[in-house]
Amino acid sequence: QVQLVESGGGLVQAGDSLRLSCTASTRTFSNYVVGWFRQAPGKERTFVATISRLGGTTYYTESVKGRFTISRDNAKNTVDLQMTSLKPEDTAVYYCAARVSSLTSQYVTSYDYWGQGTQVTVSS
Repeated sequence: QVQLVESGGGLVQAGDSLRLSCTASTRTFSNYVVGWFRQAPGKERTFVATISRLGGTTYYTESVKGRFTISRDNAKNTVDLQMTSLKPEDTAVYYCAARVSSLTSQYVTSYDYWGQGTQVTVSS
């Protein structure tokens, strides 16, 4: 129903910024709630941010609030995650995920479609 591809990851220093992008292949992108999740080595996949179908509502996990911004452009079928003031603890593989719903969610199990992930490494 939808394919997702993340891009923009890389190696940066603490305090730097990085912009991740998720590109969706679907004819009905505005029907999908999209979220960003991350998974550090040896850890479970955890919630980062989510955005409603038209971009009017966003939610963030507490540890990234004020530093990360999620946005979407439905005309381009993209969802971005602008990350600033990066910390070593932000190091992880970042995944975008989508669900057909009117409701945002912080739970991995709420999302039906996942990208392959992109590595973000923040050095101290």
